[in-house]
Amino acid sequence: MASCVLSSQNRVYVEQESSYGSAPVITSADRVSVIRLEVRQRREARERQDKTGSRTYAGTPAGGRKRTEFSLQSYLVTNPTPGSVSPLGRLTQAALGASPLVFGGGTAGSGSTTTQIVCSGNHGLVKNQAFGFNGEIRFVTQVVNPTTVQVNVPFSTAPASGNALTAAVTYFPADELPSVSVFDYWDPANAVDRILVGAACDRMLVRINADYHELEFSGAAQDVIDTVSFTTGQGGLGSFPSEPSVDTNLPQPVPGNLGQAWLGSPSGRFHTVTSAVVEVINDLDLRTREFGTTLPQCIGAGTRRVLAGVELLEEDDAQTRDLYGAARSETAVSVMFQLGQAAGQLMGIYLPSVIPEVPAFDDGEPNLKWSFSDSRAQGQANDEIAVAVG
Repeated sequence: MASCVLSSQNRVYVEQESSYGSAPVITSADRVSVIRLEVRQRREARERQDKTGSRTYAGTPAGGRKRTEFSLQSYLVTNPTPGSVSPLGRLTQAALGASPLVFGGGTAGSGSTTTQIVCSGNHGLVKNQAFGFNGEIRFVTQVVNPTTVQVNVPFSTAPASGNALTAAVTYFPADELPSVSVFDYWDPANAVDRILVGAACDRMLVRINADYHELEFSGAAQDVIDTVSFTTGQGGLGSFPSEPSVDTNLPQPVPGNLGQAWLGSPSGRFHTVTSAVVEVINDLDLRTREFGTTLPQCIGAGTRRVLAGVELLEEDDAQTRDLYGAARSETAVSVMFQLGQAAGQLMGIYLPSVIPEVPAFDDGEPNLKWSFSDSRAQGQANDEIAVAVG
């Protein structure tokens, strides 16, 4: 007896493509925790101008151009092996572009302060790359020498000689964006499975201080392949791939109230942030107008926009007034958010130079709230944002 397919009965996997539109091989480790996956494919509407002898719509012939859009929402989840690239990391790379840099961990030497960290050996770090210590994540602002770095904001305590510096994977912007394939498998066995090939991320959104920290990736894809209409050669596949063995041990989401916010120049830690959002917009153009094809042939991206929005409660202290003054004088400040508070659940988002918008005052609640919305990050060349997971 046939029955409805429950919307909770699916599993989603993400893997980077070696070439645009070619579906890669996936394993159970590529599974991503998903709140919602929306996929929509539509044919380009083409109005017929010929006279049919009637006012009745005579139909549109098959073979027109197709446009495929997607949106994937997920939680920030724990990573049992910090320093490894996770499926969410592949989506982050798809949104930013550059191959990630991995700091595999290290050991502190003697002479560290909270802002200048001395390693026992060659650290191999570069500017804006991240590493962790004692449940916190920080970004390098200056490589002093092969064993010493300066970080963007202070650690709560200075590492002592022999203390562990924990691993982190850092993602940077680049001129070109990679594509991923998104595999969507369903129960029961006869339900329709899908593969989104050539998925390019136009927008990455991080919501901070919700029930759980939330991430959203949306954009356009080359095509949707499914088990009903699959033909040999789609996505470079000889047959529709079977789902890998299912791993039922899903990672736990990170509570949205855990983390740190650092704002200003010099940066100060704010305990009054009620919500924040960071957004990356790539202004994608998938080149859908070429003659001789119904599908996009490559990814093109325009000028990147990196936006930060922060809501905080006003306090009568110097650092809050300085933040307002920077907005009025159009002075750049740095913005950093740490999501989570333990190794394996950390995400750091660092915007070195942001011109804050003048805040709107919200006096509808007992405490006065300021809202800095759509403040845009700036830089020189692919350095306006760094995202790290550790």
